[in-house]
Amino acid sequence: MCNIDFGKDIQIKIDEPLSRHSSFRIGGNAKYALFPKSREELFFAVNTCIQKDIRYKIVGNASNLLFDDRGFDGAVIFTEKMSSTEYIHRDGATYIKVECGKMLTELSGEAGKKHSLTGLEFAYGIPGSVGGAVYMNAGAYGGQMSDVIVETEYFDTSDDKAHVIGAEVQKLSYRHSVFQEHPEYIILSTTLKLQGGNAEEIFALMNKNMSSRKEKQPLELPNAGSTFKRPADNIFVGKLIEEAGLKGYSIGGAQISEKHAGFTVNRGGATSKDVLELIKYVKSVILEKNGVSLETEIIYVPYN
Repeated sequence: MCNIDFGKDIQIKIDEPLSRHSSFRIGGNAKYALFPKSREELFFAVNTCIQKDIRYKIVGNASNLLFDDRGFDGAVIFTEKMSSTEYIHRDGATYIKVECGKMLTELSGEAGKKHSLTGLEFAYGIPGSVGGAVYMNAGAYGGQMSDVIVETEYFDTSDDKAHVIGAEVQKLSYRHSVFQEHPEYIILSTTLKLQGGNAEEIFALMNKNMSSRKEKQPLELPNAGSTFKRPADNIFVGKLIEEAGLKGYSIGGAQISEKHAGFTVNRGGATSKDVLELIKYVKSVILEKNGVSLETEIIYVPYN
C-alpha cells in the first residue's frame, strides 16, 4: 500500500520489477511505478515527487534504457497510457498532434496504412514511444524525427508550466535534442507534418524496412537497440566491432550480437553490471585499435 498521494486516479505499483518493462529484460524493482492516463495526472505525480523529494524518471517504452540491477530508488513514471492522437488537415498537408506515450511504430502504421500519409515510413519498427523518439531524434533508413517535427509541447518543472516550441529551436541533430540538455523539461506531445501519398507504396516501404530489421537485427533476443551512436558519417560501429573480433563476445549473460555487432543482447540472465562491463570493454578496444571514442546510445538509469 502506498502512503503517498500521487493522485487519486493514477495507477500505482509498489516494488515493481523494471525487468518487466525494459526491452533488455534487465533491472531490479522500482520503489514506485506510476502510470498516468492524462497530463493532469502526470503533473500531479511529478509535482508530488518534487515536493516529497522523491527521485523520479519519466519513461516511455524503456526501449533504449538499461535499468540498474538494484532497481530505482524512487518513482518511475510510465507514459504509455498517454497516447491520444489528433489528425489536422490544413494547406494541403496533414498535421498529427500526438501524445508522448504513443508507440512510434503504431503511429507510423496508423498514419501510413490507414490515412495514406507519407513521411514516417522510416519509423516503422522502431520500438520506442513518440516522446522517446523526440528526445533522441530517433531515425532509421535515411529518415529521422527532425524531418517531420513541427513543434513540441513540454512541461517545465522549474516554472510549473507547459510550453510549445518549434522544431527550429529544439536543437535536433543526430540522436540529440534540446530535451537532453534540460532534465527539467518533460515532453508532453509533438506535432508532425506529413504529406498524402500512395498507400500501396507506403505499405511496401514499411514492409521492406521491417523485413530488413528482422533479417539484420537480433530482434529474437532482448536488447535496447543500437548500443553506440555513430561517431561520424561513414563510420559504422558494428563494422568496427566486428573487425576488432568482438562479434559474439560475452561477459556474463550480455553478448555482442552474433547477428549484428552494433547490438548488445541479453542471452539469458544478463545483469546491468554485465552490460556495463561489456560496453566499457568494447569502448577500450575500439579506442585502442581505431582511435575512435564511442558514445553509448543506450541510456543507463542508476539506482540512486
